[in-house]
Amino acid sequence: MSHSIAEIKKSLNGGGARPNLFEVTFPQNNVFTFEGGSDSQLDSTVLVKAAQLPASNVASIDVPFRGRIMKVAGDRTFDTWTVTVINDVDFNLRTTFQNWMQKIAQYADASGEANPTDYKSTAVVKQLGRLASDTGTTAKAGLERVYEYTFFGIFPTNISAIDLSYDTADTIEEFTVEFQVDYWAPTFNKGGTAVTDNVDTTSQVQGTD
Repeated sequence: MSHSIAEIKKSLNGGGARPNLFEVTFPQNNVFTFEGGSDSQLDSTVLVKAAQLPASNVASIDVPFRGRIMKVAGDRTFDTWTVTVINDVDFNLRTTFQNWMQKIAQYADASGEANPTDYKSTAVVKQLGRLASDTGTTAKAGLERVYEYTFFGIFPTNISAIDLSYDTADTIEEFTVEFQVDYWAPTFNKGGTAVTDNVDTTSQVQGTD
């Protein structure tokens, strides 16, 4: 079955989702505070230069039956989540993540927070879309939130090294942070309701445009 160019254009209403139109936020709470205060919290939405919309995994279980293998659904699993951060000159964001990890496990000894509720937090990744020029909107940079995932029960387990070298020029430092995740859920969908059943709405963080 062939499709016309007009049909393809209609299906790509809005120009299609663009991987460079996104925003990551870490809502400040009692688990951690941003080094540098509210300005640093704002910087985090700009200086997180790469992230992922999460993969969705449900394992399968093989059940042998009379020489055949029947597949049944297993457990849902959630991958680790990694962000890439541009290092600010004051190291505010790197220090923020280092302090968060130190809260979990101290540098000098084995002490640290023992209660998961004291070190687990949330994060939000938003897919943004371009607004039509005739909408008359005053939205920031002409963008709108079209989809959103919230990660629940996250905590950092790795902050990558930053390589230093006299040979490196015309480069800004970057580092990655890897998070463990209890679970994620879609929490906003411009096209309709995205919040799924069994989401713990008591800890849910609603994003803003």
